[in-house]
Amino acid sequence: MSESSSPAADPWDADAAESQPAAPWTREQVQVLEREQPSLSPWRVVGLQALVGAVLVVLWALWGSRGQTQAASALWGAAAVVLPSAAMAWGMRRRSAQAAAALLAFMVWELVKIVLTVAILVAAVKLQPDLSWPALLVGLIGCLKVHLWGLWALRVKTNE
Repeated sequence: MSESSSPAADPWDADAAESQPAAPWTREQVQVLEREQPSLSPWRVVGLQALVGAVLVVLWALWGSRGQTQAASALWGAAAVVLPSAAMAWGMRRRSAQAAAALLAFMVWELVKIVLTVAILVAAVKLQPDLSWPALLVGLIGCLKVHLWGLWALRVKTNE
């Protein structure tokens, strides 16, 4: 056995021998953490996404060069974000007692969200012959950016 492969030479083994397992949190510690770190309801995010999508549709309808076509395209873009987000929020509404089950549920609903998004975008291309790509992308990106606003709002709440 070479010197570099000995257990004493491996820093991971040395740290593992000296480390102590973390103590489980008490109920009071968890409650304090929940008060200090407020959560943001996924339904609130979905509602804000829908509101931003509606505003963008109205703006395209009023000031777009091809108002009705661009408004419909922006609606497709907003729908490609809002509907899959709503499906995921609905699917993730139950809490799981086991971390592995919660992770699996998250991954499954994230896959459903991706498939729905792609399906809606494909449907937009197939069903709207005069699709306005700029309007669709503005609707899509505008609704996606709501997540950043939500994170900012949480940051502001925790700093108060």
